[in-house]
Amino acid sequence: MGTDAGWKPKHNQWAIALTVTLATFMEVLDTSIANVALPHIAGGLGASQDQATWVLTSYLVANAIVLPASAYLTTFIGRKRFYMICVLLFGVSSMLCGLAPSLPLLIFFRVLQGAGGGGLQPSEQAILADTFEPKKRGHAFAIYGMAVVAAPAIGPTLGGWITDNFTWRWIFFINVPIAILSLFLTSRLVEDPPHIVHEVKENRKHGLNLDFIGFGLLGLGFGSLEFIMDKGQEDDWFGSRIITTFIVLCVISLAALILYELWQIRRRRKPILDLTLFKNRTFATSFGLMFILGIALFGTTVLIPQFVQTLLGYTAERAGLVISPGGFVIMALMPMVGFLISRVDPRYMIVFGFSITCAALCVMHTLDLQVSYSYIAWLRVFQASGLAFLFVPINTLSYTDIPRQKNNDVSGLINLARNVGGSVGTSFLTTTLARREQFHQDRLSMYMLEQNHNFAARVRGLSGYFSHSGGVASSAAQANHLAMGSLYNQLLRQAAMLSYLDVIALLAATSAAVIPLVFLMKKRPPGAEAAMH
Repeated sequence: MGTDAGWKPKHNQWAIALTVTLATFMEVLDTSIANVALPHIAGGLGASQDQATWVLTSYLVANAIVLPASAYLTTFIGRKRFYMICVLLFGVSSMLCGLAPSLPLLIFFRVLQGAGGGGLQPSEQAILADTFEPKKRGHAFAIYGMAVVAAPAIGPTLGGWITDNFTWRWIFFINVPIAILSLFLTSRLVEDPPHIVHEVKENRKHGLNLDFIGFGLLGLGFGSLEFIMDKGQEDDWFGSRIITTFIVLCVISLAALILYELWQIRRRRKPILDLTLFKNRTFATSFGLMFILGIALFGTTVLIPQFVQTLLGYTAERAGLVISPGGFVIMALMPMVGFLISRVDPRYMIVFGFSITCAALCVMHTLDLQVSYSYIAWLRVFQASGLAFLFVPINTLSYTDIPRQKNNDVSGLINLARNVGGSVGTSFLTTTLARREQFHQDRLSMYMLEQNHNFAARVRGLSGYFSHSGGVASSAAQANHLAMGSLYNQLLRQAAMLSYLDVIALLAATSAAVIPLVFLMKKRPPGAEAAMH
């Protein structure tokens, strides 16, 4: 809009960037910090492990509903006010989570916390997009990326340390002072640009005409999707009537949402989701690439700790330490990526990032049951170095040729792509692991036959060991039974190991397959300001 020509914030741009990044780091950290504390939460509140998983699911569902609607809500109350409301809601609900006397109340407070957290990331990204001119935007997104990408890696380690040394309630209490500091700094430093102020005034003139139907369809669609992703494998997907019902609800509500929002646009009304953005080829490609990045980032963040805990016997804290070095590498590389973004074609940086990620996953295919801690940690560092070159360029290119007044819509949809990608990736990898493990068990069990001379020899050898090792077996039959049990346990571990390798190969193939899509994006010469407004 013309009123934005030459507009600059009154306060230092970098102070504003650090201020809004503070709350987002807190929110992203909270999505992963509670994972390792679930057994402690279940024990402390007298609930089962399965019931305690609702602590995670409730947060993700509320987060997924509010996140894409944040741009819409901003146009009615102002972005700064909306952002501060989200920080306040997140801080208060965090305190209530820490004080919760029962699981139902904890789940309710986590819904409130998820609703507050859902508005933070897209609001921050839109604030950065408006605060910084296009050629400096990459530097700002580098700071934002450090928070968003590093927090999931640090979360499990920090969560494990807090629950081991204090109590699980402190994983929520630590948010309170950060929220207070964020509110104070935001009130002093952040301001709405003229186009936001103008839009809020116009909407107030016409009354609070909210898109209730769109918001209802959005909540039903993405809420159902998050529930499906979180509980699908656990309940055997279409084998469960509940999951099948939610799949039908999800498909119908999302299809209806798309049709209804397009109808709203045709009637020149403000839609809750601006689907016209997908006409922009660069934005549509950025959305898809951010979805894949979400799969790679969150998928491996779950995959590696699960592997070392279930097959190598690591504790929760040690499992978190395996992936933490990767988080610090991302934090170290982000400033360099921000420096390069204005000097190198961002598309080449994305190609480099996916190539490194693919190469790291190919090397990760060498993992076995005797692998050392340092080897896994270095592999994670290798992979993280590729992820660092993806987040900033994808975010930067997503705003290409987008009017400034749609920055909020861009940030909401791009963050939605990453979060849904993370949910889909985690669910898909968990399902694939379970299915491939069963497949390998069936294949390997074919060799556990008496007719197989090698297997028979192994049984005789182990039977002899159990018969002559300090009276472990009191009879030949018991020794034979112990030998068969030992070999079967080895089969289960080998089958699980092979299933992890299958998933790693699938992730590597996906990373390689998306590289050609990068060149669907519009070329932006290094150092040039993108034509965004």
